[in-house]
Amino acid sequence: MVQRILQPGEIEGLDHNAIPRLLLPQPDSLFKARALRLRELAQGKIKGIPVDAGMQGYLVLMAALADAQAAVVGKLAPGAVPAADPDALRRAMQHRMPVLPVNGARPPVLRDIFASLLDELAATAASQPALSGGLTQVLAQLRALDAPDLDACADAVLDENGDNLNPMHAPFVAAALQILWSVSASELRAARVPDLETGTLCPVCGSHPVASVIRIGGQSQGYRYLHCGICESEWHMVRVKCSTCEQNGKIAYQGLDAADAKPFDPVTAKDDKLPNKANDPKKVARAETCDDCHSYRKVFNQEHDYNVEPLADDLASLMLDLLVGEAGYQRASGNPLLWMGRSEGSEGQQA
Repeated sequence: MVQRILQPGEIEGLDHNAIPRLLLPQPDSLFKARALRLRELAQGKIKGIPVDAGMQGYLVLMAALADAQAAVVGKLAPGAVPAADPDALRRAMQHRMPVLPVNGARPPVLRDIFASLLDELAATAASQPALSGGLTQVLAQLRALDAPDLDACADAVLDENGDNLNPMHAPFVAAALQILWSVSASELRAARVPDLETGTLCPVCGSHPVASVIRIGGQSQGYRYLHCGICESEWHMVRVKCSTCEQNGKIAYQGLDAADAKPFDPVTAKDDKLPNKANDPKKVARAETCDDCHSYRKVFNQEHDYNVEPLADDLASLMLDLLVGEAGYQRASGNPLLWMGRSEGSEGQQA
């Protein structure tokens, strides 16, 4: 293979130690990988994330939804999703604002994406009898939503307002929003996305993260990223730092014993720096708790399971939510594929 010779100035411009601060989504592969992971989780194949029998059917349904998302993305015509406005990009850079804010105007193509998503799911329901009963009924309700109803549901999803949502409709509307925003985000240049004043919100769209993930490979090796539940972007945040209040003095990690789904003793941030045991199921999925703000957000570790998928793994690890909630911590933000209402005093819907 012939290697290109770098021109003067190019070598100096390389920073081999730079941490990629922003990983933009790849929707062509993202939703396919999510569907595969959801099915593996439903089948109990993932060590470290035991799944209750009552949750398996829902994971299979969400896998079908992810498949439908992948199909819609694959059929989108070039340019169907409008590119970011250059003037808006310049303003965002100047004022350190999200470049594709979720509180901005939504293009009309969202309704086309939503209709295509329902068509794909209808075909799934017709071919998979195990899903057809409940799914067909929900699809009929979703098709009956008029434009104001769909907009109101989308507003509530983006505002994380579970009180104003039908919990059976919200995941499907959220899925359409994910398609729209992930395709838009994938067309950005990471260098043109400014850092925000806070590290706790997505720099692309301004949404809260669903969970965090420790990545492996290349310049991302061993670094923690927060994963956005709407545009699917990931941004770097140092490990052992609360992703809600950004304090780092009272962080601990709590997880499950995969053998019997019981909690094991929490480890402190100091303990977490002890030598790593490779492929440790107890470190695949853990809750990072903060005693400064009494919130938690889950962290999934690719060092211990190469195929971790933050949104899918978060959805499947509800037992961890329950145990950490019983210990007195509030979930910092919700998962767009599961809506169970808002608990008193919480910042987002509780899973």
